Amino acid sequence: MAYDRTAMLKLLRPAMTRILTPLGRALVGRGIGPNAVTAIGTLGTVISALLLFPLGHLAWGALLITVFVLFDLLDGVVARLGGKGGTVWGAFLDSTLDRVADAAIFAGLILYFVAAGDTLMAGVTLACLVAGSLVSYAKARAEGLGLTADVGLAERPERLVVALVATFFSGIGVPYVLPLGMWLLAAASTITVVQRVVHVHRQTRER
Repeated sequence: MAYDRTAMLKLLRPAMTRILTPLGRALVGRGIGPNAVTAIGTLGTVISALLLFPLGHLAWGALLITVFVLFDLLDGVVARLGGKGGTVWGAFLDSTLDRVADAAIFAGLILYFVAAGDTLMAGVTLACLVAGSLVSYAKARAEGLGLTADVGLAERPERLVVALVATFFSGIGVPYVLPLGMWLLAAASTITVVQRVVHVHRQTRER
Protein backbone atom coordinates (compact mmCIF):
# COMPACT_ATOMS: atom_id res chain seq x y z
CA MET A 1 0.00 0.00 0.00
CA ALA A 2 1.40 3.40 -0.95
CA TYR A 3 2.26 5.73 1.89
CA ASP A 4 -0.06 8.76 1.90
CA ARG A 5 2.50 11.54 1.99
CA THR A 6 -0.11 14.29 2.01
CA ALA A 7 -2.20 13.10 4.95
CA MET A 8 -0.98 15.94 7.15
CA LEU A 9 -1.50 18.54 4.43
CA LYS A 10 -4.99 17.25 3.66
CA LEU A 11 -5.94 17.99 7.25
CA LEU A 12 -4.38 21.45 7.29
CA ARG A 13 -5.18 22.62 3.77
CA PRO A 14 -8.88 23.62 4.24
CA ALA A 15 -8.16 25.70 7.34
CA MET A 16 -5.05 27.29 5.82
CA THR A 17 -6.92 28.05 2.60
CA ARG A 18 -9.56 29.98 4.55
CA ILE A 19 -6.86 31.92 6.36
CA LEU A 20 -4.90 32.70 3.20
CA THR A 21 -7.88 33.58 0.97
CA PRO A 22 -8.02 37.30 1.96
CA LEU A 23 -4.30 37.67 1.27
CA GLY A 24 -4.67 35.79 -2.00
CA ARG A 25 -7.53 38.06 -3.04
CA ALA A 26 -5.40 41.12 -2.30
CA LEU A 27 -2.52 39.77 -4.39
CA VAL A 28 -4.81 38.98 -7.32
CA GLY A 29 -6.21 42.51 -7.09
CA ARG A 30 -2.68 43.85 -7.53
CA GLY A 31 -1.99 41.64 -10.52
CA ILE A 32 0.36 39.24 -8.73
CA GLY A 33 0.10 35.73 -10.12
CA PRO A 34 0.78 32.32 -8.55
CA ASN A 35 4.21 31.92 -10.15
CA ALA A 36 5.34 35.18 -8.60
CA VAL A 37 4.07 33.97 -5.22
CA THR A 38 6.03 30.74 -5.64
CA ALA A 39 9.20 32.67 -6.50
CA ILE A 40 8.77 35.06 -3.56
CA GLY A 41 8.31 32.16 -1.15
CA THR A 42 11.44 30.44 -2.42
CA LEU A 43 13.50 33.63 -2.34
CA GLY A 44 12.39 34.33 1.22
CA THR A 45 13.29 30.81 2.29
CA VAL A 46 16.71 30.95 0.65
CA ILE A 47 17.59 34.32 2.19
CA SER A 48 16.32 33.34 5.65
CA ALA A 49 18.16 30.01 5.67
CA LEU A 50 21.47 31.21 4.28
CA LEU A 51 21.56 34.43 6.26
CA LEU A 52 20.10 33.53 9.65
CA PHE A 53 21.11 29.91 10.21
CA PRO A 54 24.88 30.39 9.74
CA LEU A 55 24.76 33.33 12.17
CA GLY A 56 23.11 31.15 14.81
CA HIS A 57 19.65 32.75 14.63
CA LEU A 58 17.97 29.36 14.45
CA ALA A 59 14.59 30.19 16.02
CA TRP A 60 14.01 33.31 13.92
CA GLY A 61 15.18 31.53 10.79
CA ALA A 62 12.84 28.60 11.39
CA LEU A 63 9.88 30.91 12.03
CA LEU A 64 10.49 32.98 8.90
CA ILE A 65 10.97 29.89 6.74
CA THR A 66 7.73 28.44 8.09
CA VAL A 67 5.94 31.59 6.94
CA PHE A 68 7.47 31.36 3.47
CA VAL A 69 6.70 27.63 3.24
CA LEU A 70 3.03 28.60 3.49
CA PHE A 71 3.46 30.21 0.07
CA ASP A 72 3.19 26.62 -1.22
CA LEU A 73 -0.49 26.89 -0.29
CA LEU A 74 -0.87 30.57 -1.14
CA ASP A 75 0.14 30.12 -4.79
CA GLY A 76 -2.73 27.65 -5.22
CA VAL A 77 -5.15 30.11 -3.63
CA VAL A 78 -3.96 32.88 -5.96
CA ALA A 79 -4.32 30.60 -9.01
CA ARG A 80 -7.89 29.71 -8.03
CA LEU A 81 -8.96 33.28 -7.26
CA GLY A 82 -7.35 34.52 -10.46
CA GLY A 83 -9.54 32.17 -12.46
CA LYS A 84 -6.60 30.54 -14.23
CA GLY A 85 -6.08 27.43 -12.12
CA GLY A 86 -2.82 25.53 -12.25
CA THR A 87 -0.65 25.30 -15.36
CA VAL A 88 1.98 22.81 -16.47
CA TRP A 89 4.62 25.54 -16.25
CA GLY A 90 3.43 26.51 -12.79
CA ALA A 91 3.60 22.92 -11.58
CA PHE A 92 7.12 22.52 -12.97
CA LEU A 93 8.27 25.80 -11.47
CA ASP A 94 6.78 24.99 -8.08
CA SER A 95 8.42 21.56 -7.95
CA THR A 96 11.80 22.91 -9.07
CA LEU A 97 11.80 25.78 -6.60
CA ASP A 98 10.80 23.39 -3.81
CA ARG A 99 14.13 21.66 -4.39
CA VAL A 100 15.95 25.00 -4.25
CA ALA A 101 14.26 25.88 -0.96
CA ASP A 102 15.05 22.49 0.57
CA ALA A 103 18.68 22.76 -0.46
CA ALA A 104 18.95 26.23 1.07
CA ILE A 105 17.50 25.08 4.40
CA PHE A 106 19.96 22.24 4.82
CA ALA A 107 22.85 24.24 3.38
CA GLY A 108 22.18 26.92 5.99
CA LEU A 109 22.25 24.30 8.74
CA ILE A 110 25.46 22.82 7.35
CA LEU A 111 27.07 26.27 7.52
CA TYR A 112 25.80 26.63 11.09
CA PHE A 113 27.47 23.38 12.15
CA VAL A 114 30.67 24.28 10.28
CA ALA A 115 30.80 27.65 12.05
CA ALA A 116 30.30 25.83 15.37
CA GLY A 117 33.16 23.47 14.55
CA ASP A 118 30.88 20.41 14.53
CA THR A 119 32.08 18.57 11.44
CA LEU A 120 30.20 15.38 12.35
CA MET A 121 26.82 17.11 12.36
CA ALA A 122 27.74 19.05 9.24
CA GLY A 123 28.29 15.68 7.55
CA VAL A 124 25.02 14.26 8.88
CA THR A 125 23.13 17.31 7.64
CA LEU A 126 24.81 16.95 4.26
CA ALA A 127 23.52 13.38 4.21
CA CYS A 128 20.02 14.76 4.88
CA LEU A 129 20.39 17.09 1.90
CA VAL A 130 21.66 14.40 -0.47
CA ALA A 131 19.18 11.72 0.62
CA GLY A 132 16.29 14.19 0.47
CA SER A 133 17.25 15.10 -3.09
CA LEU A 134 17.37 11.43 -4.03
CA VAL A 135 13.90 10.89 -2.56
CA SER A 136 12.50 13.56 -4.88
CA TYR A 137 14.56 12.42 -7.87
CA ALA A 138 13.49 8.79 -7.49
CA LYS A 139 9.84 9.76 -7.66
CA ALA A 140 10.30 12.15 -10.60
CA ARG A 141 12.35 9.60 -12.57
CA ALA A 142 9.86 6.82 -11.88
CA GLU A 143 6.94 8.94 -13.02
CA GLY A 144 8.91 9.93 -16.14
CA LEU A 145 9.12 6.21 -16.96
CA GLY A 146 5.40 5.71 -16.42
CA LEU A 147 5.81 4.13 -12.99
CA THR A 148 4.93 5.28 -9.48
CA ALA A 149 7.06 5.91 -6.40
CA ASP A 150 4.56 7.31 -3.89
CA VAL A 151 5.95 5.27 -1.05
CA GLY A 152 8.35 5.92 1.76
CA LEU A 153 8.82 7.01 5.31
CA ALA A 154 9.94 10.62 4.85
CA GLU A 155 8.24 12.76 2.20
CA ARG A 156 8.96 16.46 1.83
CA PRO A 157 6.30 17.69 4.31
CA GLU A 158 7.59 15.37 7.01
CA ARG A 159 11.21 16.34 6.34
CA LEU A 160 10.39 20.03 6.55
CA VAL A 161 8.41 19.63 9.76
CA VAL A 162 11.18 17.68 11.48
CA ALA A 163 13.93 20.04 10.28
CA LEU A 164 12.12 23.27 11.17
CA VAL A 165 10.74 22.07 14.52
CA ALA A 166 14.14 20.74 15.60
CA THR A 167 15.83 23.94 14.47
CA PHE A 168 13.34 26.17 16.26
CA PHE A 169 13.57 24.33 19.57
CA SER A 170 17.33 24.27 19.33
CA GLY A 171 17.23 28.02 18.78
CA ILE A 172 15.28 28.57 22.01
CA GLY A 173 17.73 26.49 23.99
CA VAL A 174 16.45 22.91 23.99
CA PRO A 175 19.59 20.73 24.07
CA TYR A 176 20.38 17.92 21.61
CA VAL A 177 17.15 18.38 19.65
CA LEU A 178 18.80 19.59 16.41
CA PRO A 179 21.42 16.80 16.21
CA LEU A 180 18.68 14.29 17.03
CA GLY A 181 16.48 15.71 14.29
CA MET A 182 19.28 15.58 11.71
CA TRP A 183 20.20 11.98 12.57
CA LEU A 184 16.51 11.03 12.36
CA LEU A 185 16.11 12.73 8.98
CA ALA A 186 19.28 11.20 7.56
CA ALA A 187 18.09 7.73 8.52
CA ALA A 188 14.47 8.23 7.44
CA SER A 189 15.43 9.78 4.09
CA THR A 190 17.88 6.98 3.33
CA ILE A 191 15.23 4.38 4.15
CA THR A 192 12.78 6.21 1.87
CA VAL A 193 15.22 6.09 -1.04
CA VAL A 194 15.62 2.34 -0.56
CA GLN A 195 11.84 1.89 -0.32
CA ARG A 196 11.32 3.72 -3.59
CA VAL A 197 14.03 1.80 -5.42
CA VAL A 198 12.52 -1.49 -4.25
CA HIS A 199 9.00 -0.31 -5.18
CA VAL A 200 10.06 0.65 -8.71
CA HIS A 201 12.00 -2.58 -9.14
CA ARG A 202 8.92 -4.59 -8.25
CA GLN A 203 6.88 -2.70 -10.84
CA THR A 204 9.43 -3.38 -13.57
CA ARG A 205 9.39 -7.11 -12.76
CA GLU A 206 5.60 -7.21 -13.05
CA ARG A 207 5.61 -5.79 -16.56
